Amino acid sequence: MKALLEKLQIKEVNFGACAGLEAWHEDSEGKELISYNPTDGKPIAKIIQATEKTYEKVVSQAAEAFKTWRMLPAPRRGLVVRDLGQALRDLKEPLGELVTLEMGKIRAEGVGEVQEMIDICDFAVGLSRQLYGLTMHSERPQHKMYEQWHPLGIVGVITAFNFPVAVWSWNAAIAAVCGDAIVWKPSSDTPLTAIAVQNIANRVMADHGIQGIFNLLVGFGSVVGEKMINDKRIPLISFTGSTKMGQRVAEAVARRFGRTILELGGNNAVIVAEDADLDMATRTILFGAVGTAGQRCTTTRRVIVHKSIAAELTERIVNAYQQVPIGNPLEEGILMGPLVNKGAVEDMFAAFEKIKEQGGEVIYGGRRLPDKGEQFVEPTIVKMPSQTEIVHQETFAPILYLLEYDSLDEAIELHNEVPQGLSSSIFTTNLLTAEKFLSHEGSDCGIANVNIGTSGAEIGGAFGGEKETGGGRESGSDAWKGYMRRQTNTINWSNELPLAQGIKFGD
Repeated sequence: MKALLEKLQIKEVNFGACAGLEAWHEDSEGKELISYNPTDGKPIAKIIQATEKTYEKVVSQAAEAFKTWRMLPAPRRGLVVRDLGQALRDLKEPLGELVTLEMGKIRAEGVGEVQEMIDICDFAVGLSRQLYGLTMHSERPQHKMYEQWHPLGIVGVITAFNFPVAVWSWNAAIAAVCGDAIVWKPSSDTPLTAIAVQNIANRVMADHGIQGIFNLLVGFGSVVGEKMINDKRIPLISFTGSTKMGQRVAEAVARRFGRTILELGGNNAVIVAEDADLDMATRTILFGAVGTAGQRCTTTRRVIVHKSIAAELTERIVNAYQQVPIGNPLEEGILMGPLVNKGAVEDMFAAFEKIKEQGGEVIYGGRRLPDKGEQFVEPTIVKMPSQTEIVHQETFAPILYLLEYDSLDEAIELHNEVPQGLSSSIFTTNLLTAEKFLSHEGSDCGIANVNIGTSGAEIGGAFGGEKETGGGRESGSDAWKGYMRRQTNTINWSNELPLAQGIKFGD
């Protein structure tokens, strides 16, 4: 572990925030935060968190840096992001292993998360030459209309533990080429991965002679988070977390007429039609439900299966679950690691009590695994007679609900009646069934897939959902527009002064 931390320039530190060439700010008044390894419960390292004093230093520096950064041509800004991507390539393995060490996802997923960061940097470099506006025909003679996009300002990024580095990059790489400065508050469960990324960003900024573009604040939500969401200097807050906290963020930012990108709860379902390829469906459901120990916003939480194949699919899924190796996520061959903290374990077992009360039957799993560690659990399959209150809730743990249906309309109704709307999937070999699921009367989610699962979104598409998922979009497509402000311009190149709509006013 020591060698891994040294590669990423991480040590026990007594400072809580970082900003550009000034490197790490000391904060003697900050409270200690210890990062624990969820696999064995042992401390990895400790830091001192930022106070309001350090917050002010970092945000003020970001505000000043923005004034210069926005004036650089976007392709020049893209070169900085290009070098950030290359620096991540050079440290992909150790950074991915740190994600696993601190968060608990298996090594392949940890390294894959860093690859996602590299991919979004590549995407953003190309985007830096494609921040397109439109031209429009004016109704007035010898007038020209067009729109352009300007940098927005400081982008506040608040991320969750489950993707401790990738979600930052979705925002930071895009915002940077758009001309914005970034202030990042990571989860208190995963501060070390954030510090490692900030060390990388610091070196890249130093190589380009810039500072204050990529900034980090590790601190209590009640201090740093509250300051960010109420700070008028931060016109955009991108928040990833629970629906409850998302409501709090949305209300605070809206009161000051700021913008939000919200990536909140997911309660994702796979519909399995009677004509589905069950081999494909089983493999996909296993990864979607068990990957990251059920702690993804895109985790498969519900399987809605046609009654005619329910028994066979259930048998296949149970058999697949029985073969899942659970243990130290850094070890070769392990497919499921621990939950992130003890609170997550307690939430999972509290859900079991409600499942029993509401008529659910645990048909596999449902036990703690103390011989492996305090935060290890069995992935669990629950057969539900109907979609009850507990099924409507998102429990951030590896619990999979099985529900049955008779008709496609019933399946879609079951699928859509939950309050969340992030990711969805259907397995079918029938073109008409697939197209109905993707139509306006089908899935109501931001992501809808056919014959692939709910997890594993590519960076080229805009990521996000509807309803209580928040409605925000990050990553690919035209999500970049969320980090800029639109301006419509009209130029009169005539010697006349006609008004729009043919209005006459005076002589």
